[in-house]
Amino acid sequence: MRTKKGVITSAKMTGTVTVTTHRSVFHAKYKKRFTISKKFLADSKGFDLAMGDEVVITECRPLSKNKRFRVTEIIKSAPRVSELAEESDVTAATKKKVDADDDSAPSQ
Repeated sequence: MRTKKGVITSAKMTGTVTVTTHRSVFHAKYKKRFTISKKFLADSKGFDLAMGDEVVITECRPLSKNKRFRVTEIIKSAPRVSELAEESDVTAATKKKVDADDDSAPSQ
C-alpha cells in the first residue's frame, strides 16, 4: 500500500478532505530540480481535521469516483481560529491585571 504525506488544503466537504502532496523531480535535459504538487481526495472519517493540518494518507479501495485514499495519521495540527481567539483573550486579561496592579501601587 502506498502512503503519502501532505497538507490539507480544503476541508469543506462532509467526510472528505483535499490533501496536497509535494515531490521533488530532477529534469533530465536541464539538470535542474523542481517541485511538483498533486491533490488527492481522502476520507477523513474519525478525525477532526482542518485546513493546514499535516497528515499521512494511505491508499485504499475506491470509496467514490475520485476518492481512493484514507487519512491514517495526523502529523501536525494547525492552530484553530478558536484557539487563537482564546489565546488573545488570556493575553488581554493578564495585561489588564498587570495594568491594574501598576495603578494600585502607591507613587512616591
